[in-house]
Amino acid sequence: MNPYDRLPDAAAEIFGEEATAERQYDLLTVDVPVGSWIAALEIARDKLGCTYFDWLSAVDEPGTGFRVCAHVVSLEGRKVRRLLVRTTVSHEAPELPSAVGIYAGAGWHERETHEMFGVDFTDHPHLVPLLLPEGFEGYPLRKDFILAARVVKAWPGAKEPGESEHGGPKRRQMLPPGVPDPNEWGPLKGQLPPA
Repeated sequence: MNPYDRLPDAAAEIFGEEATAERQYDLLTVDVPVGSWIAALEIARDKLGCTYFDWLSAVDEPGTGFRVCAHVVSLEGRKVRRLLVRTTVSHEAPELPSAVGIYAGAGWHERETHEMFGVDFTDHPHLVPLLLPEGFEGYPLRKDFILAARVVKAWPGAKEPGESEHGGPKRRQMLPPGVPDPNEWGPLKGQLPPA
């Protein structure tokens, strides 16, 4: 029996006592502490057969830190087994060991995550900017990043016609196709003003 099939119940046994796991929508998610990040990826590759590296990214969770996620897949046999390995680094010291030594494909994803969130991947062979223009300041996918274009120039219009200070006409209220007017049919028949 593949150890993958024993999860999520055997998460602490397979990934270490601080690891937790859950399965939702055919995706197994394992959360590990920062110190177990590299070991968890090695276990995923060597013990669980997750030899296919799919992607790595992060999510900024205010008050918690950056949740770094790596999605790996086992293609052994006829069954596809998906695994999401996650850890959380603090906002004050966003640093994590590089996974390039385990999954070579992680290099590009770590560069992007570093550039967009500011997470430093120690021992990365070439952690240089990838997507943003030279001299760009800040990390655009952090929740505290200010959209400078909206500070300099306000949003040009209202969300709906008639909501601006110019007082233009409002859009006529319409019912979706196939929905009868509640004033003509149903329990409120004849009690509502015309649409």
